[in-house]
Amino acid sequence: MSSLSSAVLIPATIPSPSQGVWHLGPLPIRAYALCILAGIFAGYWLGRRRWVARGGSAPVLADIMFWAIPFGLVGARIYHVITDAELYFGAGKNPLDALKIWHGGLGIWGAVGFGALGAWIACRRAKVPFLAVADVMAPGIALAQIFGRFGNYFNQELFGRPTSKPWGLEIAFDNRPAGYKDFATFQPTFLYEAVWNLGVVALILLADRRFKLGHGRAFFLYVAAYTAGRAWIENLRIDTVNHFLGLRLNVWTALILFVLAVVAFVISAKRYPGQEDISTGPAAGKPTGEAKNATEPSDAKQDDAQPSDATAEPDAAPGSPGTGEGAADAPPASAGPAGGPAAEATTASNGEGSRD
Repeated sequence: MSSLSSAVLIPATIPSPSQGVWHLGPLPIRAYALCILAGIFAGYWLGRRRWVARGGSAPVLADIMFWAIPFGLVGARIYHVITDAELYFGAGKNPLDALKIWHGGLGIWGAVGFGALGAWIACRRAKVPFLAVADVMAPGIALAQIFGRFGNYFNQELFGRPTSKPWGLEIAFDNRPAGYKDFATFQPTFLYEAVWNLGVVALILLADRRFKLGHGRAFFLYVAAYTAGRAWIENLRIDTVNHFLGLRLNVWTALILFVLAVVAFVISAKRYPGQEDISTGPAAGKPTGEAKNATEPSDAKQDDAQPSDATAEPDAAPGSPGTGEGAADAPPASAGPAGGPAAEATTASNGEGSRD
């Protein structure tokens, strides 16, 4: 009976994985990398559904992601190396370690910033509005971050201060930072941010369904909502990072981006209400205006045919010569808009890691 009582009194904790790397022969399979890849696919899946639902072309979005994803990964690593340069440069450090992305170290700020740059370049090439792409991908980015945070869980990194709460995260002795070796459980900041991001996804989807967010407003809402949560979660962490005026660098970044996102949201709502039209043009790689102009020759042929119809007698009976002339002068079927380029275009439009 006493043993049962003791078992009930012992608080439950979150155990950390016993390992984060598995070897398939000489090939290491890292949980961190798998979480990043899973996040990319999940984010793209959600963004693709939203893009197609708005009338966009799925192949065009795939081409844009072909640019955005590599840019984002490179940017995430660059941001991490710049903000934590002391880990790779200086006495006793090996600069080549900055290239070892498999050890962790991806910054979300660099990922989103450089990923947006890659997407912007691709949108220019595809002649589609960049902010529309940013809007449809906004909840997908937050969804991808959820998977990425579980990569931190497998690496036993980026946890918070020690805690005795039932949801405390168990950290192996070797992974505890200096000064915290005597503590066994810590704040599971990876879980806090994953749950927060899940709420961000729901917020964007519900707000977009209710208000039809366009011209960047869904993306600005994502930035504001994410940074609001990131600011307080960041303050729980105990990993060594650079500080500025008493606050962690990532806290300052979150606060500044929050203000900028709110201002951008308000300006967009006042100047550009509604959503962009992406249902025509992108499938053919042309903007809506070009697709519309492509129908002009057909319309001209139809207009040229009208004078011939005017020669027919209004009172002509069926089978009379006037009726026959009118039928003969009718425009050919190929000149009609049903087979024109506009119709064809319309038919075709159907880890974040260490120290971030």
